[in-house]
Amino acid sequence: MARKERPLEGGDGPLPAFAGALRRLRHEAGSPPYRDLAARAHYSVATLSGAAAGRRLPSLDVTLSYVRACGGDPGEWERRWHAVAVELAVETPDLLAGEEGCQDPPYVGLAAFRAEDAELFFGRERLVEDLVATLARHRVLALVGASGAGKSSLLRAGLLPRLCADAPRRAVRVLTPGPHPTRAVAEALGGRDDPDAGELVLIVDQFEEVFTVCADPGERARFITALDGAARRPGSRCRVVLCLRADFYAHCTRHTELVDVLRDAQVLVGPMSAAELRRAVVEPARRAGLTVEGSLQATLVAHAHGRVGVLPLLSHALLETWRRRRGAALTLDGFRAAGGFEGALAQSAETLYASLTGRQRELARQVFVHLIALGEGTEDTKRPVAREELDQGADTDAVLAGAARQRLLTLGHGRVELTHEALIRAWPRLRGWLTEDRELLRRHRQLTDAARAWEGVGRDPGSLLRGTRLTLVRDLLDTPGPAGLSVAEREFLDASAAAEDAAGDSARRRTRRLRILVASLGALVVVAAVATGNAVRAEEEVTRQRNDAVAQNLAETASGLTNTEPGLAVQLGLTAHRLSPTTRTRDSLLSTLMTSFPAHAKEVVALAYRPDGRQLATAGGDRTARLWSVRGTDRPVAVATLTGHRAALRAVAYRPDGRILATASADGNVRLWDVAEPAHPTLAAEPVARGGDVRALAYSPDGHTLATTAPTGDVRLWDVADPARPVEAAVLTGHRDAPRAVAFSPDGRTLATASEDRTVRLTDIADPAHPAPLATVEGHDTTVFSVAFSPDGRTLATAGGGHTSVRLWNVTDRHHPAPLATLRGHTDVVGSVVFSPDGRTLATAGDDRTVRVWDVARPAHPALSTTLTGHVTAVGSVAFSPDGSVLASGGYDDTLRLAGTDRDRAAAGACAHAGPRISREQWTTYMPYLDYAPPCSGLERG
Repeated sequence: MARKERPLEGGDGPLPAFAGALRRLRHEAGSPPYRDLAARAHYSVATLSGAAAGRRLPSLDVTLSYVRACGGDPGEWERRWHAVAVELAVETPDLLAGEEGCQDPPYVGLAAFRAEDAELFFGRERLVEDLVATLARHRVLALVGASGAGKSSLLRAGLLPRLCADAPRRAVRVLTPGPHPTRAVAEALGGRDDPDAGELVLIVDQFEEVFTVCADPGERARFITALDGAARRPGSRCRVVLCLRADFYAHCTRHTELVDVLRDAQVLVGPMSAAELRRAVVEPARRAGLTVEGSLQATLVAHAHGRVGVLPLLSHALLETWRRRRGAALTLDGFRAAGGFEGALAQSAETLYASLTGRQRELARQVFVHLIALGEGTEDTKRPVAREELDQGADTDAVLAGAARQRLLTLGHGRVELTHEALIRAWPRLRGWLTEDRELLRRHRQLTDAARAWEGVGRDPGSLLRGTRLTLVRDLLDTPGPAGLSVAEREFLDASAAAEDAAGDSARRRTRRLRILVASLGALVVVAAVATGNAVRAEEEVTRQRNDAVAQNLAETASGLTNTEPGLAVQLGLTAHRLSPTTRTRDSLLSTLMTSFPAHAKEVVALAYRPDGRQLATAGGDRTARLWSVRGTDRPVAVATLTGHRAALRAVAYRPDGRILATASADGNVRLWDVAEPAHPTLAAEPVARGGDVRALAYSPDGHTLATTAPTGDVRLWDVADPARPVEAAVLTGHRDAPRAVAFSPDGRTLATASEDRTVRLTDIADPAHPAPLATVEGHDTTVFSVAFSPDGRTLATAGGGHTSVRLWNVTDRHHPAPLATLRGHTDVVGSVVFSPDGRTLATAGDDRTVRVWDVARPAHPALSTTLTGHVTAVGSVAFSPDGSVLASGGYDDTLRLAGTDRDRAAAGACAHAGPRISREQWTTYMPYLDYAPPCSGLERG
């Protein structure tokens, strides 16, 4: 008989509660002895019994092994484990900090590296050399990269120390534009008239602030002209480096001086290579006398490799792992306890939020959203503000101090700002606030800019708000908005309201006199009629503007509710579209109608439809592939789970007859599965592994050849005519870095391979045993992550990062591919691209959390037709059903989403997905300006 466990100690804290839940799970499984559990879980009896003892939190691996041995749901328990880790972080911050007080951390977290951090800055040595060489040839240089690519760190901890070391008399000054960039550049250039002054290198970090923070177009132009003149005038001893976020590239094309720079002297910051990432992880720890566990190195590099904008998340995850180190070792368990790669930042933010009082939480919301500039065609960006713009109370001081301790905010020189924009993407609560408050925030920003302009012209009454603009921002006085109004803003609003009232009194007096005159002069009746018509039209225009604003706000609100209240989200989206039928409201409605559900315990990295369209295969970061029975956009039914891979899966593909499924994994293995009986899949073969991570695979149209990638730069062709005995037919070489995607042409005679070396290679494989190179396609400025042939074989689509993220090529002549078009719209890396079965539509999935659908009936003139939202993290894969009626997408938020491609049909049937009917209370909450009119009146009441 199994020995009874000791009673739990410690009351009702998170650890005893977690241990008690594990014990209940074991009891529900029939109370198997720990010896039996150990045989199933492959952990010792002592380790498993200790997990349920309640004295400390077991590692995530031990917890999940315990749960699987008892027949529990690993996905549910992984979420529960992370929740307990957050609670413990809040309750015992000093314990989590380890020996932080005795040693400076070797990682900087969200903050950019500074010049004094140069000894900890590794991995960008080659890029620093490129910068130095380019700056030697050009007087003005632009450094361009995505948010989170490490631009500021590269300049401050890489370039700046190098410039000073090469020429000790050279001065290097760093500035950020801020709201008044001309003042900033004048201070930076001060003293340059001295003939004895040496060379000056002026680094303008966060150059995009010229477009987001500076509200005066004239001052913006003067600033750009001043920079260009300082560097290019005859005899100048000044050189300028501009640090620009890639999604503001188009803004620069409006200024001729910047066009010249971007054409002749730009350096692009892309993802770090695997070797560079490993140096960035290991070397700072080594300098501090610490070690990084091998499994942690592999996990971090695998997560970050090839991804743009992840360096702040990596650095923050390392800092939090350091705080949870075991002696002198940084461990995988510490990394997972911190929340993992994506979750560490969110966990830190939630730890701060949980530590605040109710009033402080309200102020935290006001502070964080006030520090963000809303994107107009670009991503939201951080917005530095003066400390006096925020509330001056002790509670605000407490919020700022706590956020600074967590390195979420940076305080200094009278300014407050987000430490990095990665927080906007990684903290779900902040994204929710922005979604809920977006319209009020826009009005508030308009008020802030107008008040600043009013102050700038000496409070000239001509700068006060009037009419509709005043009405829109006046509501901020009565609405508990996302950020309180400053004293200057209130004074400006009060002055505008007083001027409007005075103008109204004057207008009423004029009206009385006019009426007397009209009564005396009947001949002016016609004039009065015209005036009345104008008034009616003006009222209609005001109503239309109001409807547009309300509809846009509703659409964004609906998108934010899709994952939590889908029925309500559909009704809000439908109301928004009926109120103002624009592309944005339509896209929001279609996004709310997508079927969404968790498909894996971790990210969904790849998916593929069986050729008959009745089955879907997904590959996950949880080391499994899953088979689903699908019917249109109805929720799929799980059929089977394929296990055996020892690391995260990378790719999945059906043989054209649908009887064999191929899976590829980061463990270096490819497996072929017999899925003729989907409920009972069996392993048919496992080709011999030849190296590490297999990122991609694809079957030829006849099903006789399988292409797989290798991190060495090779692509292997396998003869799989007999799936039980795959034979290596050929090895394609030529890429200088790891291939990331492969695709066969529809006739099976050409193979396209995309690589981290920024190229796509076309190879003739009419005879797979004797491949011959055809052409190399160049044009991407970062890794090419995906490639696809159109059904007619004449067009090739390629996807990557940077400002050329998606491109179309005419490949009718395989030896001479010609560029057709560049598809612009995504604001981050595009990881997947696929043509619809009829070839008239292209779907792309990006790290900006969107799926975009393009009309490519005329490939030389593509047009964006739909933008689908709903994924809360990067979208890694996208696929059309064989009949083209469904678009499936898999995300790093662990979910699979299905959307109907017939937009009109989907919108017409929206009410079928909208129950229960929106209540009057909900209507008043979201649409207080509109009369109650449920868009789906036939639904039962909520």
